[in-house]
Amino acid sequence: MKTKIALLAFLIVTFSSFGQEKAVMTTAKVKTGMIKVAIMYPSGEEKTFDMDYYSNKHMPMVASLLGNSLKSWSIDKGISGRTSEEPIPYLAIGYLYFNKLFEYQNSFGPNAEKIVNDIPNYTNIQPVIQISEVYK
Repeated sequence: MKTKIALLAFLIVTFSSFGQEKAVMTTAKVKTGMIKVAIMYPSGEEKTFDMDYYSNKHMPMVASLLGNSLKSWSIDKGISGRTSEEPIPYLAIGYLYFNKLFEYQNSFGPNAEKIVNDIPNYTNIQPVIQISEVYK
């Protein structure tokens, strides 16, 4: 419980720096039927990724731009492949959750240029995007 409260406080502080009070949405429960947008950053030689910038600036900016249509978001940081000896397939994966596909399309479209133009600030990787329906 203390961890959830600390996370919520962190999100509120993060979002308030963008002039938005939308942090509560990032804690919404993910449910069957929601749309999940996975933004995957493959690892490889000479690929770089600034997790601090991504988690503290880019994703909060994206959440602010997407507004009320975004119900939740999260980030995975890759630590290994199938075994600890295998390289990680992805340096990071970001997730954005929406109730309906059109909510993603309508909120991302007008903000796509600003979001995409920020990518060079944290990585030299071309992300792989997959849009899925949460099944279970």
